[in-house]
Amino acid sequence: MSRQPETDPVETITDLSDLRLDLARRYKATTSVGATVDLSVVDADFAAVERDGYVVLENLLSPEEVDRIRTAITPLLDKTGRNTFEGERTQRVYSVLNKTRVCDRLVDHPRVLALLDRMFLPNYLLSQLQVININPGEVAQLLHPDDAVYPVPRPRPPLGAATVWAIDAFTNDNGATVVLPGSHRWDANRRPGDQDTRLTAVMPPGSCVFFLGTLWHGGGANHSDHARLAITAQYCEPWLRPQEAFTLSTNRDTVRAVSEEIRRMLGYSIHPPFIGMVDGMHPKRLLRT
Repeated sequence: MSRQPETDPVETITDLSDLRLDLARRYKATTSVGATVDLSVVDADFAAVERDGYVVLENLLSPEEVDRIRTAITPLLDKTGRNTFEGERTQRVYSVLNKTRVCDRLVDHPRVLALLDRMFLPNYLLSQLQVININPGEVAQLLHPDDAVYPVPRPRPPLGAATVWAIDAFTNDNGATVVLPGSHRWDANRRPGDQDTRLTAVMPPGSCVFFLGTLWHGGGANHSDHARLAITAQYCEPWLRPQEAFTLSTNRDTVRAVSEEIRRMLGYSIHPPFIGMVDGMHPKRLLRT
């Protein structure tokens, strides 16, 4: 017997406000694991982010998890940056999800998603996932705000946010991320100057620094004798184009294997009414074949 095509009930649209509805509603949005975090913790984290543009979240991973991540990603470190922004002595790994599962917990950690849930519209997206290993002798990275890739004038709310996870300890001399507190509120014409405070995100392994896409920051110079291994996960509003085209770079077997949160953030979700559709339907239908 041939299989009958799936059909959804016909929706009556009488006003433009009706287009806020999810017209591909067969696959309902799931509750974010960020909802499991104590509200007082989220309040404190979010207050710091609003005030400073960033917050350091310490000891989110166990030493065993950190060791497992380091063991899995070290063999992947075979290429250095293509320019001075990426770093001539900095190794980077792209398309991480297709190469290892060990970074999944960093992407969908509840403490991180709890902040993103407050900042962005539902079904926000993963914009980029990279392994970054800053080797000895690397110079400081050009300071920048991550969501400057979107040509929307400042000052404005952030369109993205990022985490940088310390797999090695971040110290004052090994290339730890440098942040400029309060710079998330700067207008389009302001640039970092000698008068601006610059802080180093010193933190133990298994911690992360979470910052807004409007915050000026950069990788620090590595004056030590050892490399500084980290992983960055970046996120954006659901109506924006991510930096990495995950629907192309991540195969369907991988998409089926990741958590529901990551699957949603890879683009297997709908921003109402129909942004993200495939052939007029919800993209999760592709995973049934």
